[in-house]
Amino acid sequence: MSTSDQIERFRLSDQYQSLKDNVHRHLIAQIEERNLDIYTWAADKLERFVTEQVKRFVLDERLPVSQREIEALVRDARNELMGYGPIQHLIEDDTVNDIVVNGPQNVFIERAGKLYSVPVRFNDNNHVIRVIQRILSPLGRRVDESTPMVYARLPDGSRVNAIIPPIALDGPCLSIRKFRKIPLTAEDMLKLGSITEVELEYLRRRVEGRTNLIVVGGTGSGKTTFLNLLSQWIPQGERIVTVEDAAELRLQHGHVVRLETRPPNLEGQRAVSARDLVRNALRMRPDRIIVGEVRGDEVLDMLQAMNTGHDGSMTTLHANNVRDAMHRIELLAGFAGYTGGETTLRGQIGAAIQLMVQVSRLPSGQRRVLSITEVLGLQGRELVMRDLFRYEADSGRHIDLREAA
Repeated sequence: MSTSDQIERFRLSDQYQSLKDNVHRHLIAQIEERNLDIYTWAADKLERFVTEQVKRFVLDERLPVSQREIEALVRDARNELMGYGPIQHLIEDDTVNDIVVNGPQNVFIERAGKLYSVPVRFNDNNHVIRVIQRILSPLGRRVDESTPMVYARLPDGSRVNAIIPPIALDGPCLSIRKFRKIPLTAEDMLKLGSITEVELEYLRRRVEGRTNLIVVGGTGSGKTTFLNLLSQWIPQGERIVTVEDAAELRLQHGHVVRLETRPPNLEGQRAVSARDLVRNALRMRPDRIIVGEVRGDEVLDMLQAMNTGHDGSMTTLHANNVRDAMHRIELLAGFAGYTGGETTLRGQIGAAIQLMVQVSRLPSGQRRVLSITEVLGLQGRELVMRDLFRYEADSGRHIDLREAA
């Protein structure tokens, strides 16, 4: 067994977890005793302080640890003081897309669309909760028995969801969907095989031509990433208003107004919903409205925007395919209080939405555009759609169906 493997095995042991906890307590005691304001220190000064204190603790306690183990202790002690504890190095790793903590003993990450267990652990439930509180504290949010669930956005745009006991039966759970520092470009999509040049060129023309469109896909399929890609083709002279639950879109335009929903406070008041923001956006003289994801009663206002002069508006919708997406829009409209006839509603949907792009994460973890579908409108009582492009999984080819049509 290599030295690095031995260190990793040691870091996962109960002995190391206890040692790390004792070192953390020693550091806190030293900081409080000296009344040190470590949060204003430069990184190198903090590193020197932690290294010095860890070595002193090891000598005073006469602990049989190697130099490599001391280095691991220094790194973990620094992360406990200023970072997010055991998952700090995962947050810093740009190849990690998602971090999932299922209690203190089970941590998973997603890389390239695949989920992996990683050799990371917390001391106990309180340790997980302490890290969750550290994540939420700068955001002005908290999680406790009165509010055991919280959903928030980190300053870099990453999404955080936390849920703790008694709601979570097996210990505190934390999910972090990291925000890409550099958004995927069309060239990246081509290299990954997610789409073809012909499909990209077709979508570029439709976006520039102010087509109303919806990106459809399941969880983790890359809907928001693809919507961000499409937005790059919006002409610079247009005014755009975005509405999101957690601001993820990064539009490279000079005239963008970004709006974000707000959850209710502890008294259950002062919430600002996506529907409130879409209605407000209509009063802001937008050329286009982009809704991060339609998932509630804002669907009616989004359809209204698309039907009343805001051509080129875009959104995403959680659905397995385009047919399911249409049924889900009807269902959401019913939840929103729509009282008209079914045919009338489908007519509004057909008039509002002109193009649907289905994206998916394949079993291999690769994300692909599965279909580009044109909405032709209402014929009789049914919405008529036709596929313009389709990905065939059996052959692994993207098929252009426009000539056949």
